Amino acid sequence: MSDATLNSIKDDPDDFAVQIADQVESFLVSVAEVAKGDDPDSAVPYLLLELSQLLLAGGRLGAHEDILPDERYEPDVGPEADVDEMRLRLAALLEPIDVYTEVFDPYQPRSAPVACRISDDLADVVTDLRHGMAHYRAGRVTEGLWWWQFSYLSNWGPTASAALRALQSLVAHVRLDTPLDELNGLDTDSNAEGDDGELEAEAGAVMAAEIAAPLGIKPGRS
Repeated sequence: MSDATLNSIKDDPDDFAVQIADQVESFLVSVAEVAKGDDPDSAVPYLLLELSQLLLAGGRLGAHEDILPDERYEPDVGPEADVDEMRLRLAALLEPIDVYTEVFDPYQPRSAPVACRISDDLADVVTDLRHGMAHYRAGRVTEGLWWWQFSYLSNWGPTASAALRALQSLVAHVRLDTPLDELNGLDTDSNAEGDDGELEAEAGAVMAAEIAAPLGIKPGRS
């Protein structure tokens, strides 16, 4: 695709590719800003909003007919940017609530929940989105859309959805003033069931309040 054609697409704000790329770019910029840690009080609400908006783009990609790349083999986009620093910064920022439990496939019979990390999820989503953005910025618009659609179905869609559910659950626990049971018992190096025992309701409520304050979430009325 020529530069003139790409510029023509980008000049049309109603073009599907432009809208998807804008939402992807917004997410990438926003997560990078959150990871800097300059405004920790708004981290959770901001990530909740950005993941919700990104998944709107994912839903549009999922509902769209199959996007086929222009070439049989994927062009080289060069080395992948390192996201380890971002991952570590997010892990430190979200440390009290970074680990959560998730069932990977709700349609898989007797699928057991496993422990995951929001910081890992965000870094993985960023990696997928950057890969597609590299194609898009190089003028391979169809290739970029194909990658975003494929990886939405295979990886970043489920990953972003899981992280969003975790953040939404956290906000709900705090706003509805319900205890966060077994929060300390979660560990990505063990299964989700653990044997640390349940926290008492009062301890869970106190923990919810302690987590809410530094993360910018106001609890609901008691």
